[in-house]
Amino acid sequence: MPAQLVLLRHGQSQWNLENRFTGWADVDLTEQGETEARAAGQLLVEQDLRFDVALTSRLTRAIRTLWLALDEMGQQWVDVERSWRLNERHYGALQGLNKAETARQHGAEQVHIWRRSYATPPPPMADDDPGHPCRDARYAGLDPRVLPNAESLAMTLTRVLPYWHDAIAPRLRRGQTVLVAAHGNSLRALVKYLEAVPDDTITGVNIPTGIPRLYTLDTDLNVTAADYLGDPQAAAAAAAAVAGQARG
Repeated sequence: MPAQLVLLRHGQSQWNLENRFTGWADVDLTEQGETEARAAGQLLVEQDLRFDVALTSRLTRAIRTLWLALDEMGQQWVDVERSWRLNERHYGALQGLNKAETARQHGAEQVHIWRRSYATPPPPMADDDPGHPCRDARYAGLDPRVLPNAESLAMTLTRVLPYWHDAIAPRLRRGQTVLVAAHGNSLRALVKYLEAVPDDTITGVNIPTGIPRLYTLDTDLNVTAADYLGDPQAAAAAAAAVAGQARG
């Protein structure tokens, strides 16, 4: 039997609405984000998907998106595992700043590089910043040296890949159907890996909020099919909205 994997970006968060760099800041969903999460669950119902396990990050917006989607599916009983490795890319000193204002201050090209380049991280968060993850109780059990103060997409992929190999791939090989509810960049990293997207092409890939992407994989976990569920035009419009967030 082919394996099935669903990647789901969280619904709209408060800082998505305010057009701010979010990263590892723990921001909740908006009312629209809750609606998107439930709509994602309904799209999964229409596919008659039954999940064996659900994986998410340590951040509220992804966790609540997962809860709402599972509730809509009537699959609240599914085992849930949380990992910091599925957290959003850490935006360093940019976290909390308005994207359009940052583009006006530093130039649209520089902000595009910080947001979308593969290998260039944003300016780092200071070690004594109150928002540094080493001060967050949810990461207290981790070696502080693994906690980022800024990440490029390449660094995010390096963080996510061990979780793919240790937690996601083995379940798929056992024939389990897996739901991953996470973030724009942690999912973009997985998309790059799964679909072998070149470094210079991944800069143009944007993950829409609240629209599940369904993968079918063969026994070697090669992708045989990958599609956003629902209306393709709606998915394309939502991805285009993500791409335009830094414009002033």
